[in-house]
Amino acid sequence: MVDFFEGVDPELAEEIQSLSRLIYQLRENRKAILDGYGVADDAAMLECIRTGSATEHPGYEHYLAARILDDTREAVRSALAGRLKEVRA
Repeated sequence: MVDFFEGVDPELAEEIQSLSRLIYQLRENRKAILDGYGVADDAAMLECIRTGSATEHPGYEHYLAARILDDTREAVRSALAGRLKEVRA
């Protein structure tokens, strides 16, 4: 089995591992929020609130939380991509 971190600075390897774990946690927490409303994405959740099939409160707060989790996940993915470029260099 190939060791992905072979030859990688230990501090960089730890950071990559931490960022990867954070991406997973952000994705799973967002999924848990959406699953609670039986929807697949933010737009569907907002539609549930708009049509009244989900209460405005805490529905809208949960919608915002799902959006923030997704935006944060994308930011962390971008940071991880930058760190991975260092590994490939």
